[in-house]
Amino acid sequence: MGVREELTALLPEIDWIEDTALRDQVLATWEDALGRGGWTVADVDRMPFTLAKKVTLSFAQHVRSVTRICASVADVFEEIYGGEMLSLDREVLLAGALLHDVGKLMEMEEAGGAFRKSAEGKLVRHPFSGVALADAHGLPAAVQHIIGTHSKEGDPFKRTAEAIILHYADFMNFEPIEG
Repeated sequence: MGVREELTALLPEIDWIEDTALRDQVLATWEDALGRGGWTVADVDRMPFTLAKKVTLSFAQHVRSVTRICASVADVFEEIYGGEMLSLDREVLLAGALLHDVGKLMEMEEAGGAFRKSAEGKLVRHPFSGVALADAHGLPAAVQHIIGTHSKEGDPFKRTAEAIILHYADFMNFEPIEG
């Protein structure tokens, strides 16, 4: 099984992206981040999603939960508003959700069985490295915007509707977690 097949098996929500070119860009970004960080797909399922708290939830679980929450919100908004009051780009939202933390693969390292900030991670936080990775693979500015504004770094900026949804979905998966 190749890396893309392993990624899709670990993160089946990748297949929710209907636009094959966008899906390929998301997969290419993940592949690149794995390679640059020296990780395997299996590592994504065992590494923590944050170093800010002691957690048992994996990076993969976090990405899946955030992506599913974003998809659910998009479904509810479509059902209730019918695209009249608020029209979301579901493909952009899904791509942004799947990639919002991809920069963490360059921000973290494992040493002596423990996860910690990498030298690069001490200098460049994951929203910035995530945007750079996404840009390198031609992802649209709207997806890069979601990645770059999902965390505190995005607070001074006006977020798109998709970025607002992702921002809250991400924090729903961070703030209530004890640690």
